[in-house]
Amino acid sequence: MQIHLIAVGERMPDWVAAGYAEYAKRMPRECRLVLQEIPAGRRGKNADLARLTEQEGARQLAAVLPGARVVALDRGGTMLDTAALSVRLGRWLSGGSDVALLIGGPEGLAPACLAHADERWSLSPLTLAHPVVRVVLAEQLYRAWSIIANKPYHR
Repeated sequence: MQIHLIAVGERMPDWVAAGYAEYAKRMPRECRLVLQEIPAGRRGKNADLARLTEQEGARQLAAVLPGARVVALDRGGTMLDTAALSVRLGRWLSGGSDVALLIGGPEGLAPACLAHADERWSLSPLTLAHPVVRVVLAEQLYRAWSIIANKPYHR
């Protein structure tokens, strides 16, 4: 099983890339974390943000592998604590299918992504910058796996 983070935006700041990479490399082979960056549309002065978001969403959905479980990261979604996430990760591992976690751009996810999702999660009631979500999500997935594997990371 692989967990695909399908995120809008390329060329993240070094601290984002380093934070994500640190937790991604800690994940075991049986639930490898794979980042797929989707190019963001150009946001100029008079940009049609709804159209850009729709195009980004279409590219995200095209990147989802057939049969993958789709989870949309959306502040209106269900909030999970770390223990619940570890239970969810355990189910994914036993099911064997890939999982696609969709992270939107500055305007969030396209309505088509939300409609296509098998579930919607919120990481926080706060609005998080989309680059931060990559790092937080990677760390929480590693923490959830450490609970399953009975590792001391989660205390």
